[in-house]
Amino acid sequence: MIWNCRNKKLEYGGKILIMGIVNVTPDSFSDGGETFSPSDAVEHALRLERDGADIIDIGAQSTRPGHIPIRDEQEWKRLEPVLKKLEGRLSVALSVDTYNPLVAHRALERGADIINDVSGVLSHKMAEIVKTTGCGWIITHNGAGSTDDVRAFFEKSAAACKKYGIDKTQLCFDMGIGFGKNYEQNMELIANVSSYKPDGFPLLLGVSRKRVIGQGSGQDNPKERIYGNIAADTAAVLGGADIIRVHDIKNEKQGILMAQRMKGFVRL
Repeated sequence: MIWNCRNKKLEYGGKILIMGIVNVTPDSFSDGGETFSPSDAVEHALRLERDGADIIDIGAQSTRPGHIPIRDEQEWKRLEPVLKKLEGRLSVALSVDTYNPLVAHRALERGADIINDVSGVLSHKMAEIVKTTGCGWIITHNGAGSTDDVRAFFEKSAAACKKYGIDKTQLCFDMGIGFGKNYEQNMELIANVSSYKPDGFPLLLGVSRKRVIGQGSGQDNPKERIYGNIAADTAAVLGGADIIRVHDIKNEKQGILMAQRMKGFVRL
């Protein structure tokens, strides 16, 4: 199966795709601004590609709990120099983590292939951008919800995109771990992917270093949650997740590859 992202065609359904995270923010919960400068962000993105990333996801707007949103112009001011320095240097797909249509439009002009939109809202402006550019669109469930709620949201979103005239092969869904959900809801979603995974669309898990991993594993330091992350990744891969979004590709790739291989031995 193919996820169409402008000039990139990403095959999913067999090999698990790995998305590497680059935070161009001073207040990320997980890395505390370590890649806030353009040069550090670019170096990190290239390192993630070398470590095995299939997609690089760059964000300049913090989405951690309690964050203070910045305006779209400020977000773009952070993002633009990174995209300029990366131009022509990545061979893998480039995703931009934004819910602002202005930032999405400019990022696509600078070579982005995918818009990773965590808003949980299908705005007309963003839909038009996706339709006219042919980019990939990651649509995230944002807010409290059970597996039934998430499944209904995915179905409703797919139907809305069809009405907008967006090709279904451009879409990817994310259950939104940590976005407005409590511990029990997050755990239910990680453990029961097969009960709400939409047919005919790739599904992304973004749980790396998040609070639910800390709560479940008893690890307070986000950077030390690698093993908890791998456990969650494994459950999701066995349930049918197609893309895993991570900070630490070099180490977590082992768990993802093992889960992928184990999936081939699961008795149905």
